[in-house]
Amino acid sequence: MKNTIAVLALSAFFTFTACKKSETTNITTNVETQADQFSVDSVKVNDSIKLNDSLSIKYSSKMLVFPSIKDKKLLDSIYFGDKNVQDFSKNGIRALLEKNKNEYFNGIKKDSKDWISDMKFAQEWYSDLGMDLKSNTNDYLHIQYGWGSYEGGAHDNYGYSERVFDLKNNKKVELKDITLIPKNKLEALLMKNVNKMNGGATDDKGEINNSDMLLVEVIPATENFYFDDKNLYFHYSPYEITAFAAGDITIPVSWQDLAGTLTPQFKERMKIK
Repeated sequence: MKNTIAVLALSAFFTFTACKKSETTNITTNVETQADQFSVDSVKVNDSIKLNDSLSIKYSSKMLVFPSIKDKKLLDSIYFGDKNVQDFSKNGIRALLEKNKNEYFNGIKKDSKDWISDMKFAQEWYSDLGMDLKSNTNDYLHIQYGWGSYEGGAHDNYGYSERVFDLKNNKKVELKDITLIPKNKLEALLMKNVNKMNGGATDDKGEINNSDMLLVEVIPATENFYFDDKNLYFHYSPYEITAFAAGDITIPVSWQDLAGTLTPQFKERMKIK
């Protein structure tokens, strides 16, 4: 039931640039400088190996580096997905990505010894991990973490995690920092707004509403959120609240919906009237 739009979007997001050689590594870095001397660096590792005529494996990973952030607790929160990060420099992150890549390849090599000779057709497995800077507004840093993988089966899997960091107070932003709305009322708003940003799933009758593919009776208000000057957005990965065919779902909740519940500090900083 996986629709064409979702397939194309997933393919575009998780495109690998590694060459199809038995052992090839390409490491690139780039730097962007933002206002107020805030700098962002990045390290990316792409590699591929071919175990035999039936199985090729690709690995891609990208991590951001923040030379201007010195607070260790904040850095630990930013790199929450990998507890092995001890050196937050570009060289340290590069060494970590190389280590993770080698462990991934070696793990599949070891595990495949018992079954790889039984593979009946050629397959290309992959692992893709990424960090992307989405915005830095009013010292609120929004980072999107994405992952995708395929290791056999009917289809690949992918997901996202959204995190916003308060650079003024060196902390991850939590919902209570934004709104004091009761949980049940926020969940009611999420259900009300579930179809405002459909994922693009279609059938022979046309577009399918997100609500038609819900797997839950109550949409949870998770910590997987971000915001801009108009809305608070909750992002759900496939299978989290809907069938895989729906893709990943984003539900907006406007500041008007949250009127009277926003914290004074957040309203002032985001200039919400």
